Amino acid sequence: MDTNIVSALGGGSGIDTTNLVKQLVEVEKAPQQSRLDSKKEKLDAQISAYGTLKSSLAEFQKMLEPLSDNDTFNARSVSFPETDVITPAALDADALTGSYQIEVIDVAQAQALAVNTAVEDKDASINLSGALTISLGEWTYDGVDNDNPVSFAENETQTAITLDITTDDSLQDIADKINAADSEVQASVLLVDGNFQLMIAAPSGEDNALRISADDTDLNNMFAFNETLHANVTETQQGNNAELKVNGLTVFRESNEVKDVIQGLEFTINKASPGDKFTFSISEDKNTAEQAIRGFVEAYNTFYETAKSLTGISKDAETNQTTRGDLATDGSAKTLLNSIRGLISSTVPGVSEFNALTNVGIRTQLDGTLEIIDKEFNAAIADNFDKVASIFAPQTSSTSSYVDVSVGSYASKTVSGTYTGSIAAAPSKGSVVGAVPVLPIDTVASPGDYTFSVTVDGITSSELTLSGSFATADDLRTELQSLINNDATLKEANTFVDVVIETGGEFKLASREFGSASEVDIETSGAEFAASTGLSTLSVSSNGADATGNINGEAAFGSGNVLLPKIDTDPYGLNLTVRAGAPIGDFSFTFSKGFAGEMAALFDSFLSKTGVIQTREDSINSQLKGITEDQTNLDRRMTIYQDRLTQQYLAMEKVITSLKTTGDTFTGLVDRLPFTAKK
Repeated sequence: MDTNIVSALGGGSGIDTTNLVKQLVEVEKAPQQSRLDSKKEKLDAQISAYGTLKSSLAEFQKMLEPLSDNDTFNARSVSFPETDVITPAALDADALTGSYQIEVIDVAQAQALAVNTAVEDKDASINLSGALTISLGEWTYDGVDNDNPVSFAENETQTAITLDITTDDSLQDIADKINAADSEVQASVLLVDGNFQLMIAAPSGEDNALRISADDTDLNNMFAFNETLHANVTETQQGNNAELKVNGLTVFRESNEVKDVIQGLEFTINKASPGDKFTFSISEDKNTAEQAIRGFVEAYNTFYETAKSLTGISKDAETNQTTRGDLATDGSAKTLLNSIRGLISSTVPGVSEFNALTNVGIRTQLDGTLEIIDKEFNAAIADNFDKVASIFAPQTSSTSSYVDVSVGSYASKTVSGTYTGSIAAAPSKGSVVGAVPVLPIDTVASPGDYTFSVTVDGITSSELTLSGSFATADDLRTELQSLINNDATLKEANTFVDVVIETGGEFKLASREFGSASEVDIETSGAEFAASTGLSTLSVSSNGADATGNINGEAAFGSGNVLLPKIDTDPYGLNLTVRAGAPIGDFSFTFSKGFAGEMAALFDSFLSKTGVIQTREDSINSQLKGITEDQTNLDRRMTIYQDRLTQQYLAMEKVITSLKTTGDTFTGLVDRLPFTAKK
């Protein structure tokens, strides 16, 4: 035979085994890789879709914020004339509507005192020491030239300051100490005719004038401005109140920054203009709420279209081809959208009537978007604006005039609804009452022990000394309250008292705090102090009491004048403030988050760390992680498969090469055999 069988088999390099192995591996891997790629592509698309859904939810939630704010529905507008007499500064959402006429009779000004002693170096020591006390109140001046202060009535709402002056202090140091004190009193050192003088300014208003005294004679001679000593201090400007006529009613204010004459309107008095009357009006600004509602509807439709494209199947009008959303088969995403649609069509919890979007002309269309029926919407805004507000914004109410309901810091989980309550005991403040009525006192002075100390809410004052002249019991009451409330220890603890005269004429010292921790006791009392005030260590004290009662059938936690619902009950998160003297008995109260609040709470549950979106994203990411592991395993198996095929073909090459070598030895063998013939 002339045919070489081994050569016909393609021995040696006749076969491209490397390419053949590669093709065989690709054929083996292809279906498995296709499944992994398809699954990964789908999961990646779902992650991206949930990102889009979250972003759309967050944008929609921003548009809900104005509707969850009562100020949106309490917005006001003011029509103010052009005038340089006053300038409007701020208009609150709850400003009192109406027409007003204002006339400015006088402006407020602050008292200013100039220390006559001048120095060449404001930073040089004045070599004086002692305690310098600055009190705030109202001066009565003499009737001659109205320049000399005669008597001083301390302002109960202001606290005196006492400065520790040392021999090293300069005029500038004293000014710095005044400015650093917890007071509105301000000081500056001015250069006048080549020398420096100290200027002290009070807050504006005639009730905030300054009385300055010291416990050192030399310090007193230099800085004092009081009933007996004021020669070395010049009053460059007396304190004065602003005088206004509002709708014909005369009112006085300490400052030219007026915030409380017309509820919700702040304005600045620029100058006095007697006889110049101007009018303006404050009215409801419904446009703010209307625009917020329209913005909500527009935002919802944008969100709904986005969510629908992700969870549904859309058809191209031109090509008639359908496109499936990346979350079309995702049950969690569809449940989320259905929950929002359900809330849109439901009534608002906690609102008894006019409690659905349909009441304000908002309808759901066939395609799922919202539409505003202008005729119904405009009528609701015009005729039932308060009810529109109750649909969207949070609302609280109470059937008891002694109980105020407010939203606390833990109200995010509070359930809207109507609840019952009962008052078992009203709150009270700790107090101490004098044993005998107080009579007008001409003088409180030495000789005699007028010292005393008090304990207020567990804080004991330093030893105090009552001094001064008092024409009436009310003058003494004012001085006593000021003396106690200006004690450094009590001020640091933010603990204060109110001193009142009882109907029988006795002094009563009452804490300003409610609750069981509220108490007032006379710790020490000198004989003359006790005789003058009727207050002594033997005076009867009464501790305060916390409010007690039930809320929704559960015992409430009472703290001072506040009742708190039991933790983890439906009304938990609401604060009920009970007024003193509240009658024992039952009442009811309601709370509504409003539509915007309910929607925001739903969104918060979706977007929280344990919400449906995060849970679903975690699940998808877990599957993606599994795909990564499957890919690694597949690649490893294919590597093993490739190595096995390579080894098999290498073995085959060796066999073929061996056969070829053997075949070569047989070449011409037939011709050499005996008895053979060839043609």
